[in-house]
Amino acid sequence: MENDVLKGLRAVVLQRISPKNEERDHLKEITELLVKKVELIACSMGLDDVSASLVGSAARNTWISGTHDLDIFIMFPENASREELEKNGLTIARKIAEESEFFEERYAEHPYINMRYRGFDVDIVPCFRVQSAACIRSAVDRTPFHNEFVKRNILGLEPDVLLLKQFMKGAGVYGSELRTQGFSGYLTELLVIKYGSFENVIRSACGWQPGTYIDLNAHGTTQHAEPLVVVDPTDPKRNVAAALSLDKFCMFIDPCREFLLSPTLDFFFPGSDTSVTDSELLQRLRSRGTAFIAITFKTPDVVEDVLYPQLYKMELAVVALLEEHEFKVLNKGSWSGQKTVILLELMSATLPALRKHRGPPVWVHKHAETFKAKYVNAENVFAFYIENGTYVAEIPRKYSDACSLLKERLTSCSMGKQVSSSVKSGFELLHNSEIYSIQDMNFKLFLMNWPRI
Repeated sequence: MENDVLKGLRAVVLQRISPKNEERDHLKEITELLVKKVELIACSMGLDDVSASLVGSAARNTWISGTHDLDIFIMFPENASREELEKNGLTIARKIAEESEFFEERYAEHPYINMRYRGFDVDIVPCFRVQSAACIRSAVDRTPFHNEFVKRNILGLEPDVLLLKQFMKGAGVYGSELRTQGFSGYLTELLVIKYGSFENVIRSACGWQPGTYIDLNAHGTTQHAEPLVVVDPTDPKRNVAAALSLDKFCMFIDPCREFLLSPTLDFFFPGSDTSVTDSELLQRLRSRGTAFIAITFKTPDVVEDVLYPQLYKMELAVVALLEEHEFKVLNKGSWSGQKTVILLELMSATLPALRKHRGPPVWVHKHAETFKAKYVNAENVFAFYIENGTYVAEIPRKYSDACSLLKERLTSCSMGKQVSSSVKSGFELLHNSEIYSIQDMNFKLFLMNWPRI
């Protein structure tokens, strides 16, 4: 990698993704306002031992320009009960949310509020103020410790974190939510702390393989089975990379190797060909010579980390149903907006009207005679013969069309509570060109990238 080329790239990318002073000042202003509101409301409720704190990338100066996300934690004393935390935490959060443009109550391990507030996407999350990450009472209690560790160790490396995050976004591997199964923000920060620069992370990743183990504080106490293991420096029992799938692990390694050979801006800002027309996109997919079926239904009212595991479960169940009836599925994927789409790419959506039903070997006398008696003169049998020593009856296929099979049997598939309820309330099957009736631009982008998901 040429140093001059790399320096030039760094400068150009950082110019585009680094927050400007005006943006930083606005974030600071809104943060201070929200923290003050939390503490004033808590004080008015007689909760003098409750405080508020900004955590996450906004607090660590590792946020990319335009990503206006704030995580405000309401810190309750360690001896507070779970009931007090949930009740009082939500009361405080709801009072603040009354001034927002939009808000909704969400539930992770315990309830919290997500709101749109003066241009920011804000999570107001109650947590316990515990003495160490080893004493956490809920999963979110670790976050303040992550905050402090990164702030102590990241000084001067913030631009490298921004570069790594943008590179991962370009590769489609940034985000640890179950929809993406990629690298979290905290994980990118730890990788930069470990290797010392963006470039060193890229170089090191070229040699990664499943089982790669990173332990910043040399705890060396816990075994994990995931492709990448990064021991949480604040909680040695936890793998920070636990959410990273094998495919996303490899989808990071591959562009790292390409980048070393020829570093360009495209790795950070890959072009999205949004100018492609419906007819051009249709022709692109038709050229594959396969069949597409989309199952569409109303998106359940649940957070993505609840929705996507159910969609993946549904995908597997639908593929199993199709392959049980001899339809070959090449690719599958999920997309969700106002509607949810399970997209299936099949070798063919139709099969011959008959199928071979194999019986026992001819020499297995009793079973062979029973099989022959049932099929040899049956009216609906196309042919009866011996092949490779066994009786074969060519019988009518129950489902020769994949859409017919799905129409009749889809609701019997295992797919999770909320998704199952939505599907049972009504679904639509779209075949090939019918899929283009879905006009959402994000869905079109999903199709343009197919089968990369």
